[in-house]
Amino acid sequence: MQQISKRVRVLTGGAALVALGAGAFGAVSANAAAPAAAPAAAVKADAKNKNTTTTGTHLTIDAATKAARAALDAAEKENQRVSVAVVDRNGNTLVTLRGDGAGPQSYESAEKKAYTAVSWNAPTTELVKRLEQAPQLKDIPGTLFLGGGAPVTSKNAPIAGIGVAGAPSGDLDQKFAQAGVDALAK
Repeated sequence: MQQISKRVRVLTGGAALVALGAGAFGAVSANAAAPAAAPAAAVKADAKNKNTTTTGTHLTIDAATKAARAALDAAEKENQRVSVAVVDRNGNTLVTLRGDGAGPQSYESAEKKAYTAVSWNAPTTELVKRLEQAPQLKDIPGTLFLGGGAPVTSKNAPIAGIGVAGAPSGDLDQKFAQAGVDALAK
Protein backbone atom coordinates (compact mmCIF):
# COMPACT_ATOMS: atom_id res chain seq x y z
CA MET A 1 0.00 0.00 0.00
CA GLN A 2 1.30 3.47 -0.87
CA GLN A 3 2.25 5.77 2.01
CA ILE A 4 0.37 9.10 2.09
CA SER A 5 2.38 12.09 3.22
CA LYS A 6 1.49 13.91 6.41
CA ARG A 7 0.80 17.09 4.44
CA VAL A 8 -1.74 15.33 2.18
CA ARG A 9 -3.47 13.77 5.21
CA VAL A 10 -3.70 17.15 6.96
CA LEU A 11 -5.05 18.87 3.85
CA THR A 12 -7.56 16.10 3.19
CA GLY A 13 -8.71 16.09 6.81
CA GLY A 14 -9.05 19.88 6.80
CA ALA A 15 -11.13 19.81 3.62
CA ALA A 16 -13.39 17.14 5.11
CA LEU A 17 -13.92 19.24 8.25
CA VAL A 18 -14.76 22.34 6.20
CA ALA A 19 -17.28 20.36 4.12
CA LEU A 20 -18.82 18.82 7.22
CA GLY A 21 -19.08 22.20 8.93
CA ALA A 22 -20.66 23.82 5.88
CA GLY A 23 -23.23 21.02 5.63
CA ALA A 24 -24.10 21.30 9.32
CA PHE A 25 -24.44 25.10 9.04
CA GLY A 26 -26.74 24.74 6.01
CA ALA A 27 -28.91 22.17 7.79
CA VAL A 28 -29.19 24.33 10.91
CA SER A 29 -29.96 27.45 8.84
CA ALA A 30 -32.64 25.69 6.81
CA ASN A 31 -34.21 24.00 9.82
CA ALA A 32 -34.22 27.18 11.89
CA ALA A 33 -36.57 28.80 9.41
CA ALA A 34 -38.76 25.74 8.79
CA PRO A 35 -42.32 25.70 10.10
CA ALA A 36 -43.01 23.53 13.13
CA ALA A 37 -45.24 21.14 11.19
CA ALA A 38 -42.72 20.23 8.49
CA PRO A 39 -43.22 16.65 7.33
CA ALA A 40 -40.72 14.07 8.54
CA ALA A 41 -38.93 11.67 6.23
CA ALA A 42 -40.57 8.31 5.83
CA VAL A 43 -38.89 6.01 8.35
CA LYS A 44 -39.89 2.53 9.42
CA ALA A 45 -38.50 0.20 12.03
CA ASP A 46 -37.19 -3.19 11.06
CA ALA A 47 -38.45 -5.33 13.96
CA LYS A 48 -36.42 -8.40 12.95
CA ASN A 49 -33.06 -6.69 12.97
CA LYS A 50 -33.98 -4.02 15.54
CA ASN A 51 -32.64 -1.19 13.45
CA THR A 52 -34.13 1.75 11.67
CA THR A 53 -33.91 2.19 7.94
CA THR A 54 -35.18 4.97 5.76
CA THR A 55 -37.55 4.00 3.04
CA GLY A 56 -37.36 5.77 -0.23
CA THR A 57 -38.61 5.85 -3.72
CA HIS A 58 -37.90 7.75 -6.87
CA LEU A 59 -39.71 9.21 -9.83
CA THR A 60 -39.30 7.20 -13.00
CA ILE A 61 -38.30 8.94 -16.22
CA ASP A 62 -41.78 8.22 -17.60
CA ALA A 63 -43.44 9.82 -14.58
CA ALA A 64 -41.07 12.80 -14.72
CA THR A 65 -41.85 13.28 -18.40
CA LYS A 66 -45.60 13.02 -17.74
CA ALA A 67 -45.36 15.67 -15.01
CA ALA A 68 -43.24 18.01 -17.14
CA ARG A 69 -45.59 17.64 -20.10
CA ALA A 70 -48.64 18.35 -17.91
CA ALA A 71 -47.01 21.51 -16.52
CA LEU A 72 -46.06 22.71 -20.01
CA ASP A 73 -49.55 21.92 -21.36
CA ALA A 74 -51.16 23.90 -18.51
CA ALA A 75 -48.99 26.90 -19.37
CA GLU A 76 -49.68 26.63 -23.09
CA LYS A 77 -53.44 26.58 -22.44
CA GLU A 78 -52.99 30.03 -20.89
CA ASN A 79 -50.69 31.20 -23.71
CA GLN A 80 -47.65 31.31 -21.43
CA ARG A 81 -44.16 30.57 -22.71
CA VAL A 82 -42.30 28.67 -20.02
CA SER A 83 -39.64 26.10 -19.34
CA VAL A 84 -40.24 23.12 -17.03
CA ALA A 85 -37.69 21.08 -15.11
CA VAL A 86 -38.10 17.95 -13.01
CA VAL A 87 -35.33 16.99 -10.59
CA ASP A 88 -34.90 13.90 -8.41
CA ARG A 89 -34.53 13.88 -4.62
CA ASN A 90 -30.85 14.79 -4.92
CA GLY A 91 -31.51 17.70 -7.25
CA ASN A 92 -30.30 15.91 -10.37
CA THR A 93 -32.21 16.95 -13.47
CA LEU A 94 -34.42 14.19 -14.87
CA VAL A 95 -36.34 16.10 -17.56
CA THR A 96 -36.40 19.63 -18.94
CA LEU A 97 -38.80 21.00 -21.51
CA ARG A 98 -38.38 24.45 -22.98
CA GLY A 99 -41.65 25.62 -24.45
CA ASP A 100 -41.81 27.46 -27.74
CA GLY A 101 -40.81 31.08 -27.18
CA ALA A 102 -39.66 30.62 -23.58
CA GLY A 103 -36.99 33.09 -22.51
CA PRO A 104 -33.36 31.99 -22.29
CA GLN A 105 -33.27 32.52 -18.51
CA SER A 106 -36.30 30.30 -17.92
CA TYR A 107 -34.44 27.01 -18.42
CA GLU A 108 -31.97 27.52 -15.56
CA SER A 109 -34.58 29.21 -13.37
CA ALA A 110 -36.93 26.23 -13.70
CA GLU A 111 -34.16 23.84 -12.60
CA LYS A 112 -33.30 26.01 -9.59
CA LYS A 113 -36.96 26.30 -8.53
CA ALA A 114 -37.37 22.51 -8.76
CA TYR A 115 -34.19 21.99 -6.73
CA THR A 116 -35.34 24.48 -4.10
CA ALA A 117 -38.78 22.84 -3.77
CA VAL A 118 -37.39 19.33 -3.31
CA SER A 119 -34.66 20.52 -0.95
CA TRP A 120 -37.16 21.94 1.54
CA ASN A 121 -40.18 19.78 0.60
CA ALA A 122 -42.29 22.88 0.18
CA PRO A 123 -43.69 24.98 -2.67
CA THR A 124 -41.37 27.86 -3.44
CA THR A 125 -44.19 30.36 -2.87
CA GLU A 126 -44.13 29.24 0.79
CA LEU A 127 -40.35 29.39 0.93
CA VAL A 128 -40.34 33.00 -0.26
CA LYS A 129 -42.18 33.87 2.98
CA ARG A 130 -39.43 32.18 5.05
CA LEU A 131 -36.91 34.66 3.70
CA GLU A 132 -38.43 37.30 5.99
CA GLN A 133 -37.07 35.40 9.04
CA ALA A 134 -33.94 33.99 7.39
CA PRO A 135 -32.84 36.14 4.42
CA GLN A 136 -29.53 34.24 4.17
CA LEU A 137 -31.38 31.22 2.74
CA LYS A 138 -31.36 32.90 -0.67
CA ASP A 139 -27.55 32.67 -0.64
CA ILE A 140 -27.50 28.86 -0.73
CA PRO A 141 -25.99 27.83 -4.08
CA GLY A 142 -28.36 26.38 -6.67
CA THR A 143 -31.55 27.69 -5.04
CA LEU A 144 -34.06 30.22 -6.31
CA PHE A 145 -36.69 31.55 -3.95
CA LEU A 146 -39.37 32.59 -6.44
CA GLY A 147 -42.80 31.07 -7.01
CA GLY A 148 -42.84 28.19 -9.47
CA GLY A 149 -41.39 25.19 -7.65
CA ALA A 150 -43.44 22.31 -6.26
CA PRO A 151 -42.26 19.19 -4.42
CA VAL A 152 -43.38 15.70 -5.37
CA THR A 153 -43.79 13.51 -2.28
CA SER A 154 -44.33 9.90 -1.39
CA LYS A 155 -45.39 9.11 2.19
CA ASN A 156 -44.77 12.78 3.07
CA ALA A 157 -41.11 12.52 1.99
CA PRO A 158 -39.82 14.50 -1.01
CA ILE A 159 -38.86 12.38 -4.01
CA ALA A 160 -38.69 15.02 -6.75
CA GLY A 161 -39.29 18.67 -7.56
CA ILE A 162 -41.00 20.38 -10.48
CA GLY A 163 -39.97 23.88 -11.47
CA VAL A 164 -41.61 26.22 -13.95
CA ALA A 165 -40.23 29.59 -15.07
CA GLY A 166 -41.11 32.16 -17.69
CA ALA A 167 -44.67 33.27 -16.93
CA PRO A 168 -45.12 36.91 -15.94
CA SER A 169 -45.65 36.00 -12.26
CA GLY A 170 -44.48 33.43 -9.75
CA ASP A 171 -48.11 32.63 -8.99
CA LEU A 172 -48.68 31.46 -12.56
CA ASP A 173 -45.44 29.47 -12.57
CA GLN A 174 -46.56 27.88 -9.29
CA LYS A 175 -49.96 26.99 -10.74
CA PHE A 176 -48.31 25.24 -13.69
CA ALA A 177 -45.82 23.38 -11.48
CA GLN A 178 -48.72 22.15 -9.35
CA ALA A 179 -50.45 20.93 -12.52
CA GLY A 180 -47.40 18.72 -13.06
CA VAL A 181 -47.66 17.33 -9.52
CA ASP A 182 -51.40 16.77 -9.92
CA ALA A 183 -50.83 14.81 -13.16
CA LEU A 184 -48.85 12.24 -11.19
CA ALA A 185 -51.89 11.48 -9.01
CA LYS A 186 -53.94 10.42 -12.05
